[in-house]
Amino acid sequence: MSNMADEVQRDLIKAIDRDALFLPTLPEVALRIRLAAEDAEISIAALSKVIGSDTALSARLIKVVNSPLLRPNFEVSDVLTAIRRLGVNYTCNLAIGLVVEQMFHAKSKVIDTKMRDIWKLSLQVAGISSSLSYRARNLRADQATLAGLIHLIGVLPILTYAEDNFELLSDPVSLNHVIERIHPVIGERLLRSWDFPEALATVPAQFQNFERVSKQADYVDLVQVATVHVHDVTGNAYPNTSMSVLPAMHKLGLEPTDGALIAEMNHAMTLLY
Repeated sequence: MSNMADEVQRDLIKAIDRDALFLPTLPEVALRIRLAAEDAEISIAALSKVIGSDTALSARLIKVVNSPLLRPNFEVSDVLTAIRRLGVNYTCNLAIGLVVEQMFHAKSKVIDTKMRDIWKLSLQVAGISSSLSYRARNLRADQATLAGLIHLIGVLPILTYAEDNFELLSDPVSLNHVIERIHPVIGERLLRSWDFPEALATVPAQFQNFERVSKQADYVDLVQVATVHVHDVTGNAYPNTSMSVLPAMHKLGLEPTDGALIAEMNHAMTLLY
């Protein structure tokens, strides 16, 4: 790592330790959706009004509902029908994840491209995580999808920082070193500041701990398997890591040589586009 990257990394870690690093707040519409989700008696019409207040979110939600992942029997063209198709819980978790997507934009072309790449990877991991969740009785597809969408959220504050520090922005190798080193701890801090549930808040910090053994299959396991598979398929495999030795595979009852499983994951990678 370059001296500059090492210095930036130290500065960011110090800022994290002092709680001085700027962390973006969860957008207002996401807070309203979360509040709606906590209301056991909320009607579909009421939730539709909350989501419908954000035009971009509404359009994105309808697009995802019509994606191969959710396989509707008919084309969904409005938020009310989308919620009826998904149910309140699934809609709320998916909508919060899609609100996060709106945060992955930047002023500079370099950072915007990087954010889009990160979001594409998040969509791929989310698709696989959702698909695999049906193999574990204690896991929910809506939570699995959200886990995939937010597992790299810690990259966002780092890229925001880089956008205001040209020296780091102009050195992509150093920038990548900084991201790889500290995005997990920033991601967990960020999700906890947003009051995400424990099962999801730990995902950014734990999904690259490939020797981790959970007491029972959880969302970190799903994201781990999905992440390793995506990196294998895209030619950026993790060193010294393979499906055959991944504890998460065994915890989920998956067989790495199962051709049908590999085909399922390959297909699921594209289901949220």
